Amino acid sequence: MAETENVNKDPTNEAEPKAKEKKKSKTAIELEKVKSELEAKNDLLLRTAAEFDNFKKRTERERLTVAEFAKANIIKELLPILDNIDRAEMLEDKSGEDYIKGIEMIVKLFLGLGEKLGIAELAKVGDGFDPNCHEAVMHIEDENFGENVVAEVLQKGYKIGDTIIRPAMVKVAN
Repeated sequence: MAETENVNKDPTNEAEPKAKEKKKSKTAIELEKVKSELEAKNDLLLRTAAEFDNFKKRTERERLTVAEFAKANIIKELLPILDNIDRAEMLEDKSGEDYIKGIEMIVKLFLGLGEKLGIAELAKVGDGFDPNCHEAVMHIEDENFGENVVAEVLQKGYKIGDTIIRPAMVKVAN
């Protein structure tokens, strides 16, 4: 009877569970491998995002520091001029020659500071009108000037490099 039991058993049936086990273990190994790769990529993504966030915060701090430093340097340059204005204000005789001389010196200091900082005036009488850097507030007819020419500067305009600080208010002829 032992022989009949062995005969009824199909040898392929015994191999089938082993093959399934092998497939399962192969699939499980591949799944584990994919999971670990996914975790590694996720970790890398999180680290990169954190680094980028830190970079943004650091550059913003640096930008603010540079801006503050630039402001401090400009104010430092203005302080001697403000000191001279205070001295002129303390004079009792504000109509005398010394007072006028002091005001002229203050103007020279301002002009020197503007030159040092690279500030340039935008409009002079006789210049062509440019709506990008001039603001026309009046229009006159005058034979002494050509077409669209600055006839009078009512308020000076200034620029640094290509950046307009303030447009000039001008009277335009013809």
